[in-house]
This record gives sequence, structure tokens and C-alpha cells, in this order.
Amino acid sequence: MGIDVLVSDDRRLSRFALAALLERHEGVRVVGSAESNLAALKFAEQHRPDVSIISFEDGDGEALSTAEKIADIGCRSMLLATAVTRSVVRQAFASRISGIVERSVSPRQFVEAIHRVHQGDRVFDAELTVAALNNSDCPLNRREFTVLEYVARGDTVTEIAAGMHLSQGTVRNYISSMVAKLGARNRIDALRIARDSRWI
Repeated sequence: MGIDVLVSDDRRLSRFALAALLERHEGVRVVGSAESNLAALKFAEQHRPDVSIISFEDGDGEALSTAEKIADIGCRSMLLATAVTRSVVRQAFASRISGIVERSVSPRQFVEAIHRVHQGDRVFDAELTVAALNNSDCPLNRREFTVLEYVARGDTVTEIAAGMHLSQGTVRNYISSMVAKLGARNRIDALRIARDSRWI
């Protein structure tokens, strides 16, 4: 039995290149090619491929959500990413997504990851996953880090306060503490430091 694979990428050349690469490997059959996250989800719902490969660019919450939804209907899904932050790894690992593979891996490693996912394994870089789940080198406490994630989304103090069920004054205190701990000039600089460190 071969592995039926769905490839989803909004860039046509990349999508066709991935499909051509996979078709060269015995035991892998590309059964679908989707140009959008919505098309990928619809295909997965209708045809139930063994593994769905969803291309992911930094900050693409829709691709992450699509991979989660595909996993929730009982199909294995994995993200193919140019680069990933720790927050993306945390979210993917906490969901039923089967793995994240970076585009920098070799074709052999990519195909091996598909086989492992098909067999029921989860394919995440061990070092990055441990760092993401622990954030051992991040000086922020859980509340400060949550505020930082809201800042990364572009939320205002009012929106952060509403989302965390805190007063605006408390949120400002967390922001001040966060900025001080990171040695930043302001919250935007704190966000830059966090992104450079791949905490978010």
C-alpha cells in the first residue's frame, strides 16, 4: 500500500516541484494539489489522504489552523516551513498536527518524515521542541510571555486586558516588567528581541 499525499502551497512552482519530487519515490502517490488552505481542507474532508503537507510561512496562522483542522478530521498533517518560531512549535505540538519539517532538509529526509508520519510518529526537531516547551532561556514569566504574544498580534493594551481578564494598569505593569527584563527600549523593541531569539 502506498502513501496518498496531498500537497498544499499557494505558489504554483513550489507546489508542482513538491509533487514532482514526491512522485519520484516509490510508495508515495500525490493524490491532490491545493493552491490554498481552504482548498486543502475541502480536499482532505472529501478524499481523506494519508498525509497532508501544508506549506507554512512565518506568521501564517491560517496554514497552522488548516493543518489542525485536517488533523482533527482524522487525517495526518504536517507543516513544511521556511522557518518556525517556538510559539508555532508549541501550538503545533499541543495540537494533533503530526510534525513540522523545515524546507532546508534534504529530499531524503523529507520523504522519510512523510513515511514516519504515515506510520503514526510525530516529526518535530527535538532540540527546538524542548526549547519551545520550556523556553528555558527566556527570562519572562508565564504572564509576561502571554502579554508579549498579544503584543506580537498587534493588540492594544485595552485588547490585551480584555483578552487576559486583567485591568489595563496590570497589563501596563507586565509590559514594563517585560521591557526591563529583556533590556529593551519599549515593547516593540522587546518584541524584536523575542523574535530574534525565536521565543515567539
